[in-house]
Amino acid sequence: MTVSESTVEHVLVVPTLLFKELGYFQGFNANVDRYLTTLLDPAHTSFRPRNEVEEDPSYKQLIPYCIFMHDGKVFNYRRGKAGGEGRLHSKRSVGIGGHISSTDRMQGDRRYNEAMHREISEEVFLDAGFSDRCVGLINDDETPVGRVHLGIVHIFDLDSAKVLPREESILETGFAQPAELLQTRDQFETWSQICLQHLFG
Repeated sequence: MTVSESTVEHVLVVPTLLFKELGYFQGFNANVDRYLTTLLDPAHTSFRPRNEVEEDPSYKQLIPYCIFMHDGKVFNYRRGKAGGEGRLHSKRSVGIGGHISSTDRMQGDRRYNEAMHREISEEVFLDAGFSDRCVGLINDDETPVGRVHLGIVHIFDLDSAKVLPREESILETGFAQPAELLQTRDQFETWSQICLQHLFG
């Protein structure tokens, strides 16, 4: 019995070849303007079944990766086993975010922003005013998860430290100084390690 096409999540992807043409890198790249206009152009994107692209490195799934900060401290948590990405279970993280779905409305960067805020509201209760800025991109081809994803990193500067988990997969939450998190960097998922090193290291 096959899964109905209508029940399969379709997520936003770009060809990995396009990413390489724009300028391949491993790790963190702060040159946001060089990439985002092209990567979010509907002429280059498509929605494909998530279960297929999770194992297909010829596509990169675009993932907003949001870091919450207040008074110099960084929000962090541990991923429980209830989360969707089994390869990241039990890892610590500083990022909140997820896939851009075909059910998100709008087009181009407007769709991207709507999806980013939807993902935040699904994962946490954010009861604080904020300003946000896009600070870079993450590519990590050294892990199975990283080979099929491209992270777009945002820092949210919060008016207060009012972030509480909404999903049961988000455990042991709190705010900590970046230097403290860097001391235990090996406990974090790879994207968080990359962000901690390049933004605060």
